Amino acid sequence: MLSFNLCVNLFVLSYNEIKGFCKEVGSLKLSVLIKKSIGIIACPGGRVFADKIMEDLKKIFVDTERQIIEKISQTSNSLKEDILKLEGSLLPLLEVLGFSNLKFDETMDIPVNFVKFANGEFKAEILRTIRDKDIFIVQDVSNTYPVNVNNNEKVLMTINDHLMNLMTTIDACMQAKANSVSVIVPSYPYSRQDKKHSREGLTASLFGRFLEELRVKHILTLDIHSKAIENVFRKTYFENLNASYEIFDALAELIDIRDSNLVVVSPDTGAVNRNKFFASNLKRPLALLYKERDYSKVTHNVNDSNISVTKLLGDVEGKNVFMSDDILATGGTFIKAVKLLKSMGAKKIICAVSLPFFNGDAIKYFDKAYEEGYFYKIIGTNAVYHDDKLISKPWYYEANVAHLFAGAIFAIYNRISLQKNS
Repeated sequence: MLSFNLCVNLFVLSYNEIKGFCKEVGSLKLSVLIKKSIGIIACPGGRVFADKIMEDLKKIFVDTERQIIEKISQTSNSLKEDILKLEGSLLPLLEVLGFSNLKFDETMDIPVNFVKFANGEFKAEILRTIRDKDIFIVQDVSNTYPVNVNNNEKVLMTINDHLMNLMTTIDACMQAKANSVSVIVPSYPYSRQDKKHSREGLTASLFGRFLEELRVKHILTLDIHSKAIENVFRKTYFENLNASYEIFDALAELIDIRDSNLVVVSPDTGAVNRNKFFASNLKRPLALLYKERDYSKVTHNVNDSNISVTKLLGDVEGKNVFMSDDILATGGTFIKAVKLLKSMGAKKIICAVSLPFFNGDAIKYFDKAYEEGYFYKIIGTNAVYHDDKLISKPWYYEANVAHLFAGAIFAIYNRISLQKNS
């Protein structure tokens, strides 16, 4: 219960003035409402990433709440001491402002029982009411490690298993009368099947149509391989977040970014805009690796890729090189690129990638290339889950992008711009 003097002083402030303070710190709904209406569901493949998102989302909530308290306390010396005594809870203040029916959940983490049957079918059973909640489902479809289903049974799941698990979870949320369902897929599945060759399908758009048919409200992903995929959606909002600043910060941890001997190299024409961002911010020249591919051939590993010709447009002799791309799959592009750059006189080479899949024996090939001195570091992100088998490598550096998704969830719920979060 608020003290009498504090209540009197709060009523002296106009409702619009206090609402204005909340706008200044980025919340149109007085951010405390988050705990009431948002639910996070972690599919088995996305459990680790969902935990990171919730950790960062709670930090955003606490920081915003503190900013609101500070803004209000600045209006009156008599208010400051009493407001700060609220110890992070704005419930009494909201009661004064007319929000008297708020109730808090213990956690945003919604428990779900995920079942995989012997025949490969999936079922999701939501263990708590989610009626009228805005639900965000987190799924890392690229997770190739054993995940928990059937009450902590460890199973390996393919990308298609993860997708079907996601679909059944979305449907369960709809059946449970969620207010809205949004999907977080840090790596958008089938994103490289965005162009037709001969009689192929456009599977990248097919996945999007599936989600739209399931009435998904928002799809959040990271550094989509082709921005043309955004054109698939008519009713679903598609949010493509960008890891460039997180990679830039990681680069600054590894080298002196003011190094005049540094050159930025784009590994192919599709990555030019990404690397122009780094070249512009680093104020360094941009070179380009031109590649020709044989699309009649499927890439299996580093030594058996579909890249037929690679040429360098620019100068790297005696230079340190930074090169960035969106996806690292088998690693063929990167291994061939660093070997070519080394043969042309490049010194220290750092590569960065938003979605580090490391499919097949890619880690083994990178171990060998590192031992032979072809590169210095690979910067990846936690958008794709990996354990210590990769994280502990001396040549690997992982950047955290979970806070991008936490910020996006906060912005979507509060109907504010995502610009600063992407």
